[in-house]
Amino acid sequence: MSKEIEAIAADIVDCAVKVHKQFGPGLLESAYQACHAYELRKHGRIVLTELKLPIVYDGQEFDEGYRIDELVDNLVIIENKSVDTVHPIHLAQLITYLKLKDCKLGFLINWNVKLIKNGIQRVVNGLEEPALPVKFIKNP
Repeated sequence: MSKEIEAIAADIVDCAVKVHKQFGPGLLESAYQACHAYELRKHGRIVLTELKLPIVYDGQEFDEGYRIDELVDNLVIIENKSVDTVHPIHLAQLITYLKLKDCKLGFLINWNVKLIKNGIQRVVNGLEEPALPVKFIKNP
């Protein structure tokens, strides 16, 4: 991953921690998304929310209702959830968006967790392996 994408990723995680620290679990996905996008913009990031994502097939464009929750600096996609359990379909949804938008990195964030570090999954487009949770390392 490029340094630019990794810097965006760091901001995404930092802002998620800040928002979750304020509210904890229990809000609607849309509330977390609005606050998270606001925090990212404060960091100088360009964030588009609820961005329509058409399907292009055989040279034709179809608007089938796909929407990216957050697109950061036109490079990283965030799919927000506020659910009891993240299911494989949620991960498949993010992977589909990454492929359709041709982005290399995405985050699946489940806000409905006690510790946000347990709700963040980093997903790289093109990897065969399943997504792994973000690892947090404390500075000594």
